[in-house]
Amino acid sequence: AMDRLKCFEGMPHPYDRKKRMVLPAALKVLRLRPERRFCKLGDLSKEFGWKHQDLIKRLEDQRKVKSAAFHKKKVASTRARADAVKKVKVSAEDQKVLEAAGFA
Repeated sequence: AMDRLKCFEGMPHPYDRKKRMVLPAALKVLRLRPERRFCKLGDLSKEFGWKHQDLIKRLEDQRKVKSAAFHKKKVASTRARADAVKKVKVSAEDQKVLEAAGFA
């Protein structure tokens, strides 16, 4: 299992373009009891001499801005496509072809 483990600082290139998922079994609020203490790995590492926490935070903020812009653009295009699909007038024979293909 440790051979397959991958650890990264921030969000590396191949994964910043992938759809993100939430694993409920890994959520801090579900795994830790309220009275338990916790820390973040970056904060702990900085206390022991890691010098890149500020850089990673800056890069992560840039990634979040780009991600929000992409999401806004994607939502707009999805909404425009849905509106266009609603406005389309399809003839009866074209409708039969679409139904046969499973698109209607």
